[in-house]
Amino acid sequence: METYGKILLIAMPAFLALVLIEKFYGWLRGNDTVTNMDMVSSLSSGVTNVTKDVLGLSVVIMSYGWLVDHLAIYRIGNGFLTYLVAFLALDFSGYWVHRIEHRYNLFWNNHIIHHSSEEFNLACALRQSISTFFSIFTFFLLPAALLGVPEQVIAVIAPIHLFAQFWYHTRHIDKMGFLEKVIVTPSHHRVHHAINPEYIDRNFSQIFIFWDKMFGTFREECHDIRPVYGITRPARTWNPIKINFQHLSLLIKDAWRARDWRDKLRIWLMPTGWRPEDVEKRYPVQKIADLKDFEKYAPQASKAMHFFAWFQLSALLLLICYLFGNIAEIGKPDIFIYGLFIFLMVYAYTDLMDRNASSVIVEGLKCSLGLYIILSSGDWFGISSHFKLGGKAVAIYLLVSWLITIVFAYRNRREDESARYQAFA
Repeated sequence: METYGKILLIAMPAFLALVLIEKFYGWLRGNDTVTNMDMVSSLSSGVTNVTKDVLGLSVVIMSYGWLVDHLAIYRIGNGFLTYLVAFLALDFSGYWVHRIEHRYNLFWNNHIIHHSSEEFNLACALRQSISTFFSIFTFFLLPAALLGVPEQVIAVIAPIHLFAQFWYHTRHIDKMGFLEKVIVTPSHHRVHHAINPEYIDRNFSQIFIFWDKMFGTFREECHDIRPVYGITRPARTWNPIKINFQHLSLLIKDAWRARDWRDKLRIWLMPTGWRPEDVEKRYPVQKIADLKDFEKYAPQASKAMHFFAWFQLSALLLLICYLFGNIAEIGKPDIFIYGLFIFLMVYAYTDLMDRNASSVIVEGLKCSLGLYIILSSGDWFGISSHFKLGGKAVAIYLLVSWLITIVFAYRNRREDESARYQAFA
């Protein structure tokens, strides 16, 4: 927990810098692929994911250590070969987990956030799930366990394997010659993120593309078929917490509404997107039928709103860096209270980006929790020992944030009422 937090203190600024470099590069070239609100939503999603991981808010049903202890038939030495085998085993496992997540209703909910952006850029790589509470696919690491690859080696290689999947989320790199035959490239992954009928549910590999070629799921990018990104049932929100549970919410509703008890049971493991016929007729949901009619989600937002979104994201990054840098000193259960505050914060300002009036309520809950922490303890989780005026600065931020949210929500309501009046006039 603490070690991973320290790693993220280095990784997060690096990822942010690369996202901003990509935006600046695209702007210079007249091909900006990083829209502001989408970027804020993606970065906010990344923060919720790493917060969940650092706090350990998930349960491993079967640990890799158990597999090694009970099933190893050989003990591989601790050298370069060990790490290579571990990397290949993680990549093999990642391919199958990724493929399963795309193919079955229940598991798609764990991955939908990653595909929810209607752009394709480095920022969208940071859209990672917070809805995975139970890890059940450890058995895909069986090849490594049979060879006796130590659990500590897997723990070292896993974050490297994850971070190595960041770079290929870009539209600025074309095909890469010989490397297209060996590793996953931006071209391969553009196909994977596309919802075009020719591309959908292809290229599941994470580092080495030969898994797709081996198991029949490879598709090459064609220059005459421009990828369209997103999900076939659009999220229509900037709120990453909502996106994480949209699909699960629909599954629960559909299972409840289905008249046939068999549909209530089988919906969970049916192919992704399957709904009972009677439910689909009575409760239709928006689905992209023709890509020619596809319009990206872009609710009205003033320049001031764009600035406020970045103000909130900057505050979020500062607060999360303090948590990760001082997680041992903050200790339990305070780290979980801090985590709750982070989730409320992300929910509140992304809901405001969606122009939802409920953002005022959530912002109020966030600020009330923050002010209660400061008033009851006289500080913000010991921040004054590092920054003398840290607690007061957080209190001022909370009050200013709540006030500005109220102002924006009021203006949004006035603008929406005016737009409705003009539409019926």
